[in-house]
Amino acid sequence: MSEIRLQKAIADSGVTSRRKAEQLIIDGRVKVNGGTVTELGTKVRKGDKVEVDGIPLTKEEKTYILYYKPVGEISSVEDESKRKTVITKFKALDLRLYPVGRLDYDTSGILLLTNDGEFTQYMTHPKYEISKTYRVKVKGILKRHEQKMMAEGILLEDGKTAPADVNVVRDKKDKNMIVDVTIHEGRNRQVRRMFEHFDLEILKLTRIRYDFLTLEGLSEGDHRFLKPHEVKKLIANAKG
Repeated sequence: MSEIRLQKAIADSGVTSRRKAEQLIIDGRVKVNGGTVTELGTKVRKGDKVEVDGIPLTKEEKTYILYYKPVGEISSVEDESKRKTVITKFKALDLRLYPVGRLDYDTSGILLLTNDGEFTQYMTHPKYEISKTYRVKVKGILKRHEQKMMAEGILLEDGKTAPADVNVVRDKKDKNMIVDVTIHEGRNRQVRRMFEHFDLEILKLTRIRYDFLTLEGLSEGDHRFLKPHEVKKLIANAKG
């Protein structure tokens, strides 16, 4: 009988991503056939009973949602301060959805939601280099030599950034400008910190593109389900 790693079984069930499943195991929150397991190398078979926080795994139909996240929502399943999360409006679906990566509280735009841990791994692991484009409204001007520096990579406190694609959408002389910035990294508040590096304040930040996906046809707070061919294309692009 075939065996699979415990963290993959958890991810496949839709509880969380594989990386987060590994942490659940390390934290002693996973049981197999009644016994707590903390070893990441553990493998399970089809008939094994796996529980996370006392709840048995169940196989859910995989769901993929493109959500136009508005400003003012937390990119998590729950919030200790009881603030609205990106999952709040989807609770009626009765699915264990979670966000793929995150967008800051004060950032809007494309956020994918799913219950497919393996898909999340492809979309978020740094080695797959999925590109994301952000439309940035800046107070002030990102000068040409600064655009060039950003395109070559700039040194932040957590290391040098990978090269970014910078495209000026609107330049209002010395007042403000709108710039599209495409990156494939996922560092915390990376785009904001890239502009802060040049002492520029971001007035508005929206993720307008995720690989080939766009916000076309959606308003803030709207969502749509991804088509099967879109999911396959995202995974293929991540692998490719």
